[in-house]
Amino acid sequence: MTVLQLLVFDVGTETLPALALGREKAEPGLMDRPPRPRSEGVIRGSMLLRAWLFLGVICAALQLTGFFAVLWHAGWHPGTPTGPGTPLHHAYQQATTMTFLGMIAGQIGTAFAARTEHASLRSIGVFTNPLLLWGIAFELALAAVFIYTPPLQTLLGTAALTPRMLALVVPFPFIVWGADELRRRLLRSRRAVPAR
Repeated sequence: MTVLQLLVFDVGTETLPALALGREKAEPGLMDRPPRPRSEGVIRGSMLLRAWLFLGVICAALQLTGFFAVLWHAGWHPGTPTGPGTPLHHAYQQATTMTFLGMIAGQIGTAFAARTEHASLRSIGVFTNPLLLWGIAFELALAAVFIYTPPLQTLLGTAALTPRMLALVVPFPFIVWGADELRRRLLRSRRAVPAR
């Protein structure tokens, strides 16, 4: 990924969904739990582990899969040059664009996963945060502009993705959200088992 692609991701595409998550209603069962200790901060170790070592690793693996799938499909092998003027430079630009879009797709899955800490998404409903849905629609539209508008392609170093490449990215949000949904389900089932 280029520096400008990363900047566009950080400032352009993730802002509205992040703000929308701030408007998320409390998850079911929150008031049934004991209060957190006063000394416990808002950002806890378990939250960082979930974000960085669980969701982050899954997103990174998906993004790398997309990056290398584009390059390998174009005929790249380790050590083959991809710089400007080489036959694989366009494929390299598509691969970095695929990484950019993969980050956005992973972010969408993470946004749905982050809506609750313990409860399933089904219990709160997929469509109950319309601001998040609008934020996701905006970031997808903005990504399309960055990927398919020639002046922005030149500025950002992006390249148009083929339908086949786009099809590879479509499951990314579902994989990220689904993995976290399974993790939360396992945690709920462990809490439900009485101690002996």
